[in-house]
Amino acid sequence: MLQNFLCYTCKEYVEDLAKVPKAFLQESNVRLIVIGQSSYHHIKPFCSLTGYTHEMYVDPQREIYKILGMKRGEGNNVSVRSPHVKSNSFLGSIRSIWRAMTGPAFDFQGDPLQQGGALIIGPGNEVHFLHLDKNRLDHVPINTVLQLAGVKTVNFSNKPQIIDI
Repeated sequence: MLQNFLCYTCKEYVEDLAKVPKAFLQESNVRLIVIGQSSYHHIKPFCSLTGYTHEMYVDPQREIYKILGMKRGEGNNVSVRSPHVKSNSFLGSIRSIWRAMTGPAFDFQGDPLQQGGALIIGPGNEVHFLHLDKNRLDHVPINTVLQLAGVKTVNFSNKPQIIDI
């Protein structure tokens, strides 16, 4: 679940989620779903921007966020910086504001203070894993979630891999 569609850390996280091959998910019978808190008309532009092709839904009233106990505001706890965030705070924030100002509908695409998180549900309605972000940099590493869901992990670095044969 995303903080909001304009948040630079969420954008960079979803850019990495887009790198998870559909075949990996299908092999494990797993669905990858992103939920944002803005209007549905932001889905298509955000997917185009990030390259994300998996499922995406919106919860503009933040009902799911409330049910899961996701916080509003930045927590005071210092967390490990997400390995999926590439921009520094200043430049990332400037880019987010620029996207808001130049977008088709000048809005911030959700509550900028709402924190997101990651969860694994199912089979059925059982929650197997829940991570509530304390702040905008507190995303759980994607490979951690993939491993817990029984999905092959992904190399997110841009560095070439050395394959030992």
